Amino acid sequence: MIALSLAEIASVVGGQTHDIPDPSVQVTGRVVRDSREVEPGSLFVAFVGERVDGHDFAASVVEAGAAAVLASRPVGVPAIVVDDVQTALGALARHVVERLGATLVALTGSAGKTSTKDLIAQVLQRKAPTVYTPGSLNNEIGLPLTALSATEETRFLVLEMGARGIGHIRYLTDLTPPKVGLVLNVGTAHIGEFGGREQIAQAKGELVEGLPSAEAGGVAILNADDPLVRAMASRTKARVILFGESGEADVRAENVTLMESGQPAFRLHTPSGCSDVTMRLYGEHHVSNALAAAAVAHELGMSADEIATALSEAGSLSRWRMEVTERPDGVTVVNDAYNANPESMRAALRALAAMGKGRRTWAVLGQMAELGDEALAEHDAVGRLAVRLNVGKLVAVGGREASWLQLGAYNEGSWGEESVHVSDTQAAIDLLRSQLRPGDVVLVKASRSVGLERVAEALVEGTEGEVAVR
Repeated sequence: MIALSLAEIASVVGGQTHDIPDPSVQVTGRVVRDSREVEPGSLFVAFVGERVDGHDFAASVVEAGAAAVLASRPVGVPAIVVDDVQTALGALARHVVERLGATLVALTGSAGKTSTKDLIAQVLQRKAPTVYTPGSLNNEIGLPLTALSATEETRFLVLEMGARGIGHIRYLTDLTPPKVGLVLNVGTAHIGEFGGREQIAQAKGELVEGLPSAEAGGVAILNADDPLVRAMASRTKARVILFGESGEADVRAENVTLMESGQPAFRLHTPSGCSDVTMRLYGEHHVSNALAAAAVAHELGMSADEIATALSEAGSLSRWRMEVTERPDGVTVVNDAYNANPESMRAALRALAAMGKGRRTWAVLGQMAELGDEALAEHDAVGRLAVRLNVGKLVAVGGREASWLQLGAYNEGSWGEESVHVSDTQAAIDLLRSQLRPGDVVLVKASRSVGLERVAEALVEGTEGEVAVR
């Protein structure tokens, strides 16, 4: 964070100082909510959770070097006491962002947010110091903590914005007002919570509504291939840039191919030139993510050749997203178990099919959560797609939703031992360990709550000499 005195912070957040002998002491370290991350000069933010109360760690974090605690009550050590810690954290983030000279890029979408954010960060880092959301910390706590990690040297601040309902992204754009706003897609992820795709579009479009006007430098980057996203052009005062495979897109891909390795290649077209891209990431869905990143980078002054080189060299910065491990016996494990929705399931299965040409393929799949009334149809469709793509073995893991995956495969023509339903992750691990053969390719994917990453980890555990490819 940029250095601020405790007195300045108290003024910004409307708090009262308690047990602070010298209010001129500066916070020079990170703003953190995890006591294990405290370093000299930190500001520790004490949240009250369901199981843990951050105030209980106040003494230990100060002893570890924290300058003070942002708290909702006095804690007997230097503290800035406020009525609401979350509100205060947001106010502090807004203050810091306003003082920075950085260009703030915000992105949202139903699928691919984190992978695209990671691509944008890796591309922009080649131009200037860039701070970006770690992992998927994209909510009302994670976003301001990320913004507060920026320093005077930061030139680009890339923030992923998530939403669980109408008004959530509007709240986040108020905390950290972006200059460049990117909307990737409107899919079925969380459709059960939102109530429909139109409601999802309404929520995601709050990002472009929060942008400054074109005259003030605002840029809305929209997916030309998604009608619900493209329609958001009418909801913004910013200049609109389109990306996608559509011929009308300002930044587009042509000659898209998926290599036998499962890695995509394409010809990148931008308003300033063209260049070829061959990605290290796995899955054709990353083409759209790469185009989104390219559109951002182009708007921020990078050439087509610079962008193409950066995209070709970029890897995955976040765990369990098409994370590929090659075992010594030739088995390839694809750990994509961080989360799942119908769109990302289809993309992962197509990548598996490409990677598995001439090899036996396994799709170890579990529940896609929060689909509401669409759950049965969507799980059935994914099971059917696995058969249509000639996936060799489908292992559906878990309860009712997993049984729908297996039933879809069965009804599509998967009989005998081509598809199986197992009760839990351990049953899946036991099955795979007994039946995997050298050269097999295994995809592991489900919603985060299923915990299928344990299956992937068990398959690579103890196989010394494996090579992780990200």
